[in-house]
Parts: sequence; C-alpha cells; structure tokens
Amino acid sequence: MLPSRVCRSVQPSAALRSRVARQSYLNKLARPQDLVSHFKNGDYIGWSGFTGVGYPKETPAALAEHVEKNNLQGDLRFSLFVGASTGPEIEERWARNKMISRRFPHQVGKSIAKAINHGEIEFADTHLSMFAQNLTYGFYSLDKKGGDKTKPLDWAIVEATEILSDGSIVPGASVGATPEILASADKIIIEVNTALPSFKGLHDINPIAAPPYRLPFLITHCADRIGTPSIQIDPERVVAIVESNKPDNTGQNAPETEDSKKLAGHLIQFLEDEVAAGRMPKNLHPIQSGIGNVANSIITGLAQSKFEHLNVWTEVLQDAFIPLLDTGKLDFATATSIRLSPEMFKTFYENWDRYFDKLLLRPQQTANSPEIIRRLGVIALNTPLEIDIFSHANSTNALGSRMLNGLGGSADFLRNAKLSVMHTPSARPSKTDPTGISCIVPFASHIDQTEHDLDVIVTEQGLADLRGLSPRQRAPLIISKCAHPDYKDQLMDYYERALHECLAKGSAHMPHMLRNAFKMHINFEEHGTMKLDKWD
Repeated sequence: MLPSRVCRSVQPSAALRSRVARQSYLNKLARPQDLVSHFKNGDYIGWSGFTGVGYPKETPAALAEHVEKNNLQGDLRFSLFVGASTGPEIEERWARNKMISRRFPHQVGKSIAKAINHGEIEFADTHLSMFAQNLTYGFYSLDKKGGDKTKPLDWAIVEATEILSDGSIVPGASVGATPEILASADKIIIEVNTALPSFKGLHDINPIAAPPYRLPFLITHCADRIGTPSIQIDPERVVAIVESNKPDNTGQNAPETEDSKKLAGHLIQFLEDEVAAGRMPKNLHPIQSGIGNVANSIITGLAQSKFEHLNVWTEVLQDAFIPLLDTGKLDFATATSIRLSPEMFKTFYENWDRYFDKLLLRPQQTANSPEIIRRLGVIALNTPLEIDIFSHANSTNALGSRMLNGLGGSADFLRNAKLSVMHTPSARPSKTDPTGISCIVPFASHIDQTEHDLDVIVTEQGLADLRGLSPRQRAPLIISKCAHPDYKDQLMDYYERALHECLAKGSAHMPHMLRNAFKMHINFEEHGTMKLDKWD
C-alpha cells in the first residue's frame, strides 16, 4: 500500500464525486506525479485499453515526464502488457524514452515498431483470445524477480468511467484484457475519466475460471448477456485513484478508395449468391470485420445492400458501423472495443440513447472465443499484408522479418468462422514502382494464417472461392481472379514452372521452386520492384 501522504492534499472535483460511489476510494485520490516514485525499474505493468481507446492517460504520461526531466531514458524500463494497442501519445512516448523492455501482445506505432525491429524491445504477438488467459496462467512472468509471486503483474493501471459502491469498475469504450490484468496485479491504480460519459450498462463482464473448472459460454445470440455490467476487483489492492479528463486519441480512419469500394462490391455479390444458393440465411450470419478502409467499405456496402436484420460479433466497431445502425439494418453488435474517429465519437455520445440498446462490449477472451465464433457461424473478414498462390497469409512481418503491429485477433476468427475471408488490395503503393508491391506472391514470406483456414480471397480485381479446392486448383484461380494485371503473367509463369518441375520429382501436391519462391521479395529489396526480368 502507498503511504497516506500521497493522497492527503488532493480534493475530488464534483464530477469525480458523481462517478465514484465508494468513499474509501476517494480517500485514495492522488496526483499522478506523486505516484511516480513508487514504480521501480523492471516492474511488470498492465494497462487497460484496446485499439487506442480505454487506456490510462495520466499516470503513464507522468512516468514519461519523469524520465524526460531526469534523463532516465533506458534506466527506467518496464514489461508492458495491454490487451491490444493503446493511445499513440502515451505508448509512442514510452518507446521513444526507451521505457519498454518487453511488450505483449499487440502494438501500433512507428516508434515502438522501430524499437522492436532494432532489437530494443522484446515482443511476441499472441492470438488475442489467448493473451489474457496466458497472463493469468503466469506464462509471461516465469522469470519475474521480486514482488508478490502469486501475482504476475506488479501494477495494473486502468481507466474507468464510473466506480460502483462495491468498488467494481465500469470501463469505457473498451474491455479488452482489463479483467485479467486487474486480477493479475499486486497494486491497482484507477484513472476515472470524467470527460467521457459513464458507460454503465454497456458491458457484459463474465468471470472465466482456469481449467479444469472452466464452464461453457452460454451464448447463442449476439445479444445474450452472461455476466455483470462492471469488473469486480479486490478493493484492498487499489492503492490510488486519479482523475482524468482527456478523451481517447483515436485520430481519423483511412478513407475509402475506388479500389476498396470495388473489393466490397465483389464480396457483397458473393454473399448475395451464398444466400441464393441456400448456404446463408437472408440476414447472413454474424459478421466480424477488421480495421481499415477496406473493412469500412465493406460495412458501408452492407448498409447500401438489400441485407436486413444483420448482427455483428466482432473485435472492434469502427466508424462505418454507426451509419449501419442508423439505417436500421443492423439489429445488434457486440465487440470488445468501440474505436471511432473523434467526429463519430461525438455523434455516438450525442445520440447515446439511439445506440445504447444495440451494442455490448465484452472481454477479449469472450469476444474472440473460438467456441462462440464456431457456434454462431461467424463470417470473418480480415486484411493481410500478402497472400500466396496457395492461400497462406502473412498478417504481421513485412518481407518476412519486419514486424508491423502483430497478429491481433484475426486468426481467432479465421480458424473458427463458418466463412473465412481475407480481403486485400492486389498491390500496395511503393516509392519505387508505379504498380507497387504485389499482395499476391508465390510464397508468403511469413505465415500467420495457413491454407487450411481460408475460404475466400478477394481483391479489387475479383474474388476467388477456394472451398473444396486442392492446392493445384487454388493457385490458378487466385492468380486469375485476384492478382494485379501487372503481375498475373509473372505469377502464372512461376506456378507452371514449379508444377512442371515438381511433377517430374513426384512432389506436386503444392508445387514450389524453392530457389525462386522468394525471388519477388528479394528483387524488391535489391531493385525496388517485384517485377522480374525472368525466373531463372
């Protein structure tokens, strides 16, 4: 417990008093700068937050300011655990100040990615459905020294929009791994954000026991509730509360493009054909969608389609879901995070009563649960970096080695969905080639999603339905339907040469020329283009 003098001179505002119903917590009110000295080099820290919303904003900033004022860059470093990414103004600042020694399981930002790729931060991404449970199992603290051995984390710093009389926490726009982070921490700091409305009633927090005592999730519809509206904690471990009044720093979403609209059109036509063939109900199955302009185009396309009474079971709700709710075509959506642009958050808060009964936020262990995804028959829609001609997908490592953000939850959905779809532009812009980098390649330079997990690949060029096809049937279809015209002949030449050689060797199930499998990648590194003069 922190000394009482930490909290002695701080008086709660009227706004804070209205949000904190447990008086003993108000007695622990502190300024974030007064908490800094209690953090030690090497501490294990967990934050709330998921996709840049619901993260603590005051205490981490005070720690960064302390490092900057005292030139402690590299001398005060922590192992940091968050359900997914957090606000860039906090985590990027920590990365620039060399305050992160280890980071799990997902991050977003140029500075932190640079530090990971320069070997300054130890990072391993994990399926997001597994991260929280692995934290509570103690898998990330096997070599942890000092502190409470029964608690994997020294600290949990979490944001709340309200604290109830029993001391439980009402999160904000995300749940993520906050319940497990709180359960795993020796000491807890709660930042109560009075700039946001209370999200009370928008969450469904279900306790998850460790095996062999784990019970089934009794969910058969997106709107089913199985838990409580707040996160239960041990009040004795709460050492301080901090008042915060900063909004989530989400920034703008990537705008739609003509190519993303074309891609969405191909996919919606495919879904209409699935309904006509009797393989989908008229309102489809619950939809999961990733983040980005392609995902927004698809959701926008659904709003303009003939589909009605849609349901969403996803990880993150972004801007396009709000207009979809406004059309009346979306009956209910559940996620672990609502990540909107500042303008759309304003619309969301101003029309709270219109959306409140149609949304539910759950822990990521529940939102990404393979059990539920398979039971509901989710349609999974995600974006990779590249896909090879046999449908292996790379979602994380550019040119096989350079980590971008991490796998996130895409594999949780793709491996368990009724229909697993990867959507990507056929080529991505580069500084040295007018066409750009081909997103369809002979062999993925890193594989996160295997050929066993994908049913459909779609680009702005077209859609390849891979269900029931062998690898040798898949390759020509992916090339002809999905590859950029500038790369089609080159990719087909690779496949035909590989097939000829492998048939002669009796190894043609998934034909490759290993000497040339990454030649397009190598050529790009050496010459700035994936366009080849010849294969041999």
